[in-house]
Amino acid sequence: MLLFTKKRVNSIHCSFILVLIAQVFNAQAWAETLDLPPVDVDLVGKIRITEAREDDTLLDVARRFDIGQDEIVLANPDVDRWLPRAGTKVVIPSRYILPTVDRSGIVLNVPEMRLYYFPPVAADQQAQVLTYPVSIGRMDWATPIGYTKVLSKSENPSWRPPKSILEEAEARGEPLPDVIPPGPDNPLGNYALRLARPGYLIHSTNKPFGVGMRVTHGCVRMYPEDIETFFPLVPVGTSVHIVDQPVKLGWLFDTLYIEIHPPLEEKHQDPSVLVEMAADLIYSVKEQRPLVLNREALKEALEKQDGMPVAIGRSVHD
Repeated sequence: MLLFTKKRVNSIHCSFILVLIAQVFNAQAWAETLDLPPVDVDLVGKIRITEAREDDTLLDVARRFDIGQDEIVLANPDVDRWLPRAGTKVVIPSRYILPTVDRSGIVLNVPEMRLYYFPPVAADQQAQVLTYPVSIGRMDWATPIGYTKVLSKSENPSWRPPKSILEEAEARGEPLPDVIPPGPDNPLGNYALRLARPGYLIHSTNKPFGVGMRVTHGCVRMYPEDIETFFPLVPVGTSVHIVDQPVKLGWLFDTLYIEIHPPLEEKHQDPSVLVEMAADLIYSVKEQRPLVLNREALKEALEKQDGMPVAIGRSVHD
């Protein structure tokens, strides 16, 4: 959430700086569970560099570090997706600007293809955010934007394909049964969270290498190992806020960052839309917190659209 205030709570910020330093030297810092920063800090995680192993594809590296397919391809445009070769340096884009919404419940930013979960926290506990790559709906089966909630949860669910999917499968010569029981052929995998919006679920998958792409009929897919830990943490009734934020701004103390993802094709076909979004957001920020803008860095971020936070300005103190 972007909150603009000149007041600093020094003890909180010192603690958060220590967390950042610890993450740099912690070999497990890339994991999806991160301490939630103070309300006027919007970045979590960090960028990592690893090396591809023998026989790795870029997608193997992505899954090892809990990154989606499109995320890792965008972050490594010069690395071969299928044959990166052993020893090739691979950027792990595991630093994120939190979406500009309330930090509660489940938040899904569809252009980013990433889910954030802000679990309830007791007064004496450190607030955390868990983040996971996900697949979302194809252009003709878009994942709907808006508010909903977790209506129910199922372990080892059966799948009853809706009529539209049955007809689509029939048309391509691959008819489906009316019910697919639990097991390796079930596209829901071992866990499913049904949303209050009829027909939509957050679920596991039997096709994990599709995670991080637009490949579903509107549902949200997670890596099997991610939803295995996520599923028991989420109570029925948890709020779900699905947003469309291809451009995100966020503060790390006095530095302003921007994070840009390729927009949804069906919603933002005009190439200038990202420029307009960025300009509107920056104007809003400058009205509340004066800053010096690095226009070259902003231009480069708009051109790359690689989903990684880029510093584009610094606040100016009176």
